Amino acid sequence: MAFRVEIIRTAQKQVLALPGAAQMEIALSIDSLVSDPRPAGCKKLRGTGLWRLRIGQYRAIYSIDDKAHLATVLKVAVRREDTYQGL
Repeated sequence: MAFRVEIIRTAQKQVLALPGAAQMEIALSIDSLVSDPRPAGCKKLRGTGLWRLRIGQYRAIYSIDDKAHLATVLKVAVRREDTYQGL
């Protein structure tokens, strides 16, 4: 069954602040979560219940609700030391 993908407003603003080519690559990767919310290369973050998806130098942090068939993108950022802080 297909999942529904939601992007919270903060994550939408983060994506729109990136260069156009990066926006397209991120949008395609996030859209692919509809068919598989746990694609190859994704990783569950320890102690949080959140997942990380690598998109080049960017990371999308999202949650998965299997019962509701919903993936919610919470953050999109350039990979740095503070990318995962405050989650």
